[in-house]
Amino acid sequence: MRERVWELAGASSPAADGQVIVDIDGVLVLAHSEKQDATPTWKKTFGHHLLVAFVDHSQNGSGEPVAALLRPGNAGSNTAADHIETTQLALAQLPKHLRRGRQTLIRTDSAGGTHAFLDWLSRRGRWLSYSVGMTITDAIHQAVLKIPKKAWTPAYDAGGTERPGAWVAEITDMPDLSTWPKGMRLIVRRERPYPGAQLRFTDINGNRLTCFATNTKGGQLASLELRHRRRARCEDRIRGARATGLRNLPLHDMAQNRIWLEIVSLALDLLAWMPMLALTGEARRWEPQKLRLRLFSAAAQLVTTGRRRWLRLPSRWPWTAVISHSIVRLHALPNPG
Repeated sequence: MRERVWELAGASSPAADGQVIVDIDGVLVLAHSEKQDATPTWKKTFGHHLLVAFVDHSQNGSGEPVAALLRPGNAGSNTAADHIETTQLALAQLPKHLRRGRQTLIRTDSAGGTHAFLDWLSRRGRWLSYSVGMTITDAIHQAVLKIPKKAWTPAYDAGGTERPGAWVAEITDMPDLSTWPKGMRLIVRRERPYPGAQLRFTDINGNRLTCFATNTKGGQLASLELRHRRRARCEDRIRGARATGLRNLPLHDMAQNRIWLEIVSLALDLLAWMPMLALTGEARRWEPQKLRLRLFSAAAQLVTTGRRRWLRLPSRWPWTAVISHSIVRLHALPNPG
């Protein structure tokens, strides 16, 4: 089904440029009563700690879930076995032609920056690319101190232009990476923190440091760093999931809540596919709450003409300007006659 939808989407498909990006992140779901495997979490709350994976639809769209692993609240953020299982579940959801030739990019935050997970990704290096956040260790910290000033290049902002006060550099050859996978590159970013931001022990001379690992060969450092930083769009996908039933797990047993999680995933799939196939412009980025308010609650008319079915929306509403001629074509609803 997913492959068919992506074929219909054409240039709007998340794999239109030949590569699909899968973001993996953790989600804390609070529990307000005793449920199976609901335990204290690392944030000192009570509930479950999920691992979810979303296909990124780029800045012109939303995203769709491809895996969700229900775990106890005390599950570790950097548990490699869970990251591997989530990645396997996600890959199984992708069209077969995207599972080879490094046409799939796996992105995670520093929770995925473990030996075991990176080793597993590297063993599938012919099929997978990765961009994984790394914790600023003492070795990385010392390597950053040795970077010549001329080695730093300006970082990019979200629009792909140079960002004042931010720089990137590669330190692959500086720390000892002999125990890490071959072909792994380390790229660091330093940036002046925004006014009022709390500094950390790993900051150097008042500059905030972040680091990530990738096996992508070539490319501008600033472009690779911007690609990794766009992983933050996964937070938008998680917010949409919370608005579609993931704010809590309503049932007691884990098996029952897994079914609930599958239902939420199906709903998120539909909410991602419909804008991708039927909407244009800003409307493709609408999140579930906005879709409900501006589209699903609108009184519309289903019209059959020219052997096609069209959904005609009220043109007097000002927001319909973002939808082509205030009419949405329903690709998946052929004329039964």
